[in-house]
Amino acid sequence: MNRLVLLTLLLLSFSSCKTAEEAGITDPVYQVGDDQEWAFPTHDDHKWSKNRTAVQDRIYWVRAHVELLKGLGTDGHLGLKVNAFGAFEVYWDGQRIGQNGILQQLGQKEVPGTETSCFMIPDALAGKGKHLLAIRASQAYLSDDLRDVILSVGNYDQLIKRPIIIASFMNITAGVFLIAAVYYFFIFINSRKKDKAVLIFCITCFIFFILQVTEYIKVYITIPYDHFYLRLKMIGFLTFVIALLIPLYFSIQFQFKRKGLVLGILGLSLLLIFNHNYGHYDLTSWYFGCAMWFAALLIVGNAMLQKEKGAGIVMTGLLASALIDYFLYYDFSLYISFNIIILCMLYLHTIRSRDAELEYQSALLLSARLQTELLKKNIQPHFIKNTLTSLIDWIEESPKQGVVFIQALSAEFDLLNEMAEETLIPIQKEIELCKVHLKVMQFRKELKYYWSDSGVEASELIPPAILHTLLENGITHSKPLADGSIRFHLSFIRYPEFKQYTLLTMAENREMKYGKERGTGFKYIKARLRESYGAHWTFTSEASPEGWMTTIKINK
Repeated sequence: MNRLVLLTLLLLSFSSCKTAEEAGITDPVYQVGDDQEWAFPTHDDHKWSKNRTAVQDRIYWVRAHVELLKGLGTDGHLGLKVNAFGAFEVYWDGQRIGQNGILQQLGQKEVPGTETSCFMIPDALAGKGKHLLAIRASQAYLSDDLRDVILSVGNYDQLIKRPIIIASFMNITAGVFLIAAVYYFFIFINSRKKDKAVLIFCITCFIFFILQVTEYIKVYITIPYDHFYLRLKMIGFLTFVIALLIPLYFSIQFQFKRKGLVLGILGLSLLLIFNHNYGHYDLTSWYFGCAMWFAALLIVGNAMLQKEKGAGIVMTGLLASALIDYFLYYDFSLYISFNIIILCMLYLHTIRSRDAELEYQSALLLSARLQTELLKKNIQPHFIKNTLTSLIDWIEESPKQGVVFIQALSAEFDLLNEMAEETLIPIQKEIELCKVHLKVMQFRKELKYYWSDSGVEASELIPPAILHTLLENGITHSKPLADGSIRFHLSFIRYPEFKQYTLLTMAENREMKYGKERGTGFKYIKARLRESYGAHWTFTSEASPEGWMTTIKINK
């Protein structure tokens, strides 16, 4: 918490840092036409227009009066930065100091320049006092887009280096999010349980990486002004997606109940923002961020009321991002705010991972107890005593059948020992255990037990001995039918969303106290299901017209 507050104060302190002014620049004035005399300070431009007009394929000039407040210093050359659409030549006090692109001439098409360009002012013309800046330009592409020409004067080295330094820091941050995206993607694809929150966090990190690279790619590659909006459109689209993913992530992590309603309203709001502000790219992205912030605030605020873990830290991050957005320039605030929010997402994920680790450790302890329980449940003293008593009787009456009894009992113990340390076993092995157990019980109870199954897929896995336990319950709590038999039928059905096992005991039910679970058997079954499937299962056991029906539903 203290570190987050310190980081916020540090970022806010940047907003108070202002560079010393190098020059005073008047608002540019515009004139359609072409006269080389307009490059010199002697020309009178007081009748020129302060607003741009459509030029189509004609040449036009831009003039601005500059007063250098300091002149050439010891810290390097002075430079001029121009933000404008078109191809143009730049003149300083009548002397040509550079060009951006190639102007449209008779018989020659325009070669578009870049939206941002920097030029060095000759030292001989960089003295303190008044100067004239003139620009001879054409704008053959996007000619209806009458953007103002923006001018600034400063240290030339700083004008060149500052965007590269900022882009370098942002790209380092982008690299961190790329590594996080790849790391969590590998975690997701190699996890047995596919956590949607991990996938959403992975996608968010990757899209944010692309967003930051797209924002600052203009520093490294030349983008002609006629393709200027392509990058902004991509930024807007990426911001739109992130504005949906971040509230979705919080709604999953905090188990927000009205997730569909809030995300539906958010999606509709984003579409309305896009439709109403189309063409105002920076403003649209800022509105996307605001809509995302309010949706996240609602979800996190609800989580704080529910006293969810990590909600306080995430709320602090959201408030800090709002403060940064208020105090800092948009190009910085948007990405710094997103960085803070995604770091909050990462913090929240680490909390959930820690809880999952604790659950895993508990599951290991539970698994060890279940292994012991599985072995104990069939070697209890009364089971051994009753089985041995029956075995003695069979050996005395029919030695041949007594041998079959011993073989069935041995096979059951062998199977139990094989699966004792397993979490999941093939369904066929579980069915084999059930059939062997019925054979043993047939000798003990001297009743007829029948097993049948349908729809069972050989590739399916199931926690060990849960059907065996249901079988025991069916034998213990059921009376045989009129023909002296008890029948068990297992059916399996697979659906896109879940798979379902149904065990039907066809017998007469014994009287029991309703509302009370059948001993420790059900506890064992539920513990095994929880160990293997977490909370993604349901277990029901109830009377049916045929006898008793137990259903295990496992969700995907």
